[in-house]
Amino acid sequence: MTTTTASPSPPLDTRAIWAIALPAMVTNVATALIGIGDMWIVGRLGDAPTQGAVDVGARLFAVLFTVMNFLKTGTTGLVAQEGTRSGAEAQALVLLRGLLVGLAIAALLLLAKPLLLPFALDALGADGAVREAARTYADIRYWSAPAVMANFAMIGFLVGQRRMKTVLLVEVAYNLLNVGLGLWFVLGLDWGIAGIGWSSFIAEFAKLAVLGAILLSGAQGAALLARAKAGGVAKLSELRPFLSVNRDLFLRTVVLVIALAGITRLSAERGAVELAANGIIYQLFILTALLLDGFENAAQVLNGERMGEKDRAGFTGYIRAILWRGMAAAALVALAFALFADPILASFAATDAVRDAAQELAPWLVLIPFLGLAGFVLDGVYVGASWTHKLLWTMVGAAAVYGVSLWLTWPMGSHGLWLSFSLFLVARAVLQVAFMPGLIRRDFA
Repeated sequence: MTTTTASPSPPLDTRAIWAIALPAMVTNVATALIGIGDMWIVGRLGDAPTQGAVDVGARLFAVLFTVMNFLKTGTTGLVAQEGTRSGAEAQALVLLRGLLVGLAIAALLLLAKPLLLPFALDALGADGAVREAARTYADIRYWSAPAVMANFAMIGFLVGQRRMKTVLLVEVAYNLLNVGLGLWFVLGLDWGIAGIGWSSFIAEFAKLAVLGAILLSGAQGAALLARAKAGGVAKLSELRPFLSVNRDLFLRTVVLVIALAGITRLSAERGAVELAANGIIYQLFILTALLLDGFENAAQVLNGERMGEKDRAGFTGYIRAILWRGMAAAALVALAFALFADPILASFAATDAVRDAAQELAPWLVLIPFLGLAGFVLDGVYVGASWTHKLLWTMVGAAAVYGVSLWLTWPMGSHGLWLSFSLFLVARAVLQVAFMPGLIRRDFA
């Protein structure tokens, strides 16, 4: 009589965690800095309404395009799974479906432009000269939507294949082109705020061309063309799982954006000083999140691969390994804020009153990296495993905790606001941990 034993799980490739996380960190920060570059360029014109219009326009597209980022994250997880489960042709099918969905979304956005753009400007409170300038900028940049959506899918595909160096080079080149064109159009050709819109438009389509050339070259290009010729990309019965994953990620992102918008809304009710101080803390939180999101990318790819292989030991092993390394990075970020928060906050503050209010809130900058890290990493785990429906419910549950806490802590001022946001981050991670054992038992039976 013979017996069979399960094949041993391959050892964890812990170097891959940093190989994915570090380029993602650099890419995220480089992308965030482009908004700062646009503000600096327009600031050389010496016109306050124009500079305010760039801020309004940047916020508009941050919301509009951020909620569509599910195309990138959803594609990453599915490509990572198919890489270990089925191979290049199945990965190509994921990309083609991502491109199809992305272009359909872009078409809907363009059709809705006459109604959506004025509504968005109204919601952001733009009026007078600021509104007129913001409209000029937004009218141009809005037409980049097809390129933005396609780029989301293609970047997600490359991340899912662990091609992080390629992603880093493309993103850095895109940002440099965007800033370079902005300098030329605004300061050289005197196009004003329209120059910022055109620089973003041209850079986005240039990025599309570069990504297309990369993906259509070599064996990968052959697999894509072969899969496209085979047909069935738009077949609804086969497209439904892809749409389901992306629907859940879209709704989850909407809930997150609303929660983040609540910080600005509630801060504004407390006056200009509190609004400015909380705005500085918020921007530094976003910087922290962009850095630590590198570990979310690592979890999307590595746990997606282990899900594709149905490798339970590797799946849980990567969760632990990524969490430990992410916590070490969070400790470095927290240490930097503990040592340098006061001069950093002072450099951002427009007045002494804003500086004092922001410095009073500095302890939250030290706590938030630790409180948010687990949620960031587990987001990546859930996306990589395609547990997106449960991920949506963890976000909804955390938002409910956030709402109740905001009501209870209102008398605490801005400290109550950041306490509530911290509880939001913790509640999200707690719910993710609570759902996970059942999901692992179901999918690794």
